[in-house]
Amino acid sequence: MSHPLIVLTGPTAAGKTGLSIRLAKALNGEIISADSMQVYRHMDIGSAKITKEEMAGIPHHLIDVLEPTKEFHVVIFQKMAKEALEGIYERGRVPIVVGGTGFYIQALAYDIDFTESEDDSSLRRELEQTAKEKGVEYLHQMLKEVDPVSAEQIHANNQKRVIRAIEFYRQTGTRISEHNQAQRQKQSPYDLFYYVLNMDRQLLYERIDKRVDQMIEDGLVEEVKKLAAMGCTRNMVSMQGLGYKEILDYLEGTYSLEEAIYIMKRDTRHFAKRQLTWFKRERDVRWLNLWEFGNDREKVLEHVLSEVVIQ
Repeated sequence: MSHPLIVLTGPTAAGKTGLSIRLAKALNGEIISADSMQVYRHMDIGSAKITKEEMAGIPHHLIDVLEPTKEFHVVIFQKMAKEALEGIYERGRVPIVVGGTGFYIQALAYDIDFTESEDDSSLRRELEQTAKEKGVEYLHQMLKEVDPVSAEQIHANNQKRVIRAIEFYRQTGTRISEHNQAQRQKQSPYDLFYYVLNMDRQLLYERIDKRVDQMIEDGLVEEVKKLAAMGCTRNMVSMQGLGYKEILDYLEGTYSLEEAIYIMKRDTRHFAKRQLTWFKRERDVRWLNLWEFGNDREKVLEHVLSEVVIQ
C-alpha cells in the first residue's frame, strides 16, 4: 500500500497557508514547506513566512533551517523533504506539502532521480576555461551540437547549467534533456492528492499588491539591511528571492523606494503567472478554482476532505 501524500500549491498570495492549517487539523497532518525562501532564517518578511501563531500547533518542516549564506536547491530540498516524510509516516500522521515552488513539488511527488554522474572536476575546469577564453556563446554552441533541446531550454548566460549539460553528455553518452524527460514520465510512488488553489486573476493581483505594501510596512527594508550587514550579497541564492534583490537595489541607490516597490509588484505578478503555467503542465493536478466555490474557502476545505481518503 503506498503512503498518502497531499500537495497544496498554487500561485503566491492565493491563501495556501490558511487552508493548509485547517487541512492539517482535520487530517492529523504535518506540513512540509515547498518554498525556496522560507527555508532560510532571518528572512521572514520578504518570504511571507508563516508565523508561530499561524502554525496553530501544527508541526512544520523545512522552515527556518538554513542560514542565508547556504545554498539551497532542488536536490537538497528533495533529500530534506524525504527525511521529513519518513518521520511523519512513522508517527502515523499525514504529510501535506505546501508551497509554490513547482519544480520542488515535482521532484518530491514523482521521486525524480537527480543522481549525479561521477563528479569530474577536471572536465568542469576545462569547460570553465573554455568559457573564459572563448565566451559563454561559444560554450552554448558546444551544447547545441550535442543536446539541441537543452540548448533551447538553457540560456547561454546560465553557465553553470550549460556546463552541467555538456558534462552529463560527455560522461554518460545520454543527453540530459532525454534523462529529464524520462524522469518526468514517472508515476508517483505515493497515493497522491495534488491540489492547486487558484483564484480570479484580477483578485490575485490585488492581493499581491497589498501583500507587497504590507511587507514594506512590516519592515522589509530593515530586514534586508540586517541581511546585508550579516554579509549577505546579491550573488547568494537566498538574496535572489523576490523582494530581496529589489530592496538591495534600492539600498545601493539603483532605484528609489517607489521604483523598487513597483518592480516588486510587477515581478511578483509575473511570477504568479509563471507558477500557474507550470501547474497547468503537470499531471495528476486537481484544480481548486475559488470562483467555482463562490470564493468560500470553507467549501473548498469540505471538497478536499471529501476526496482525500486515507487508508
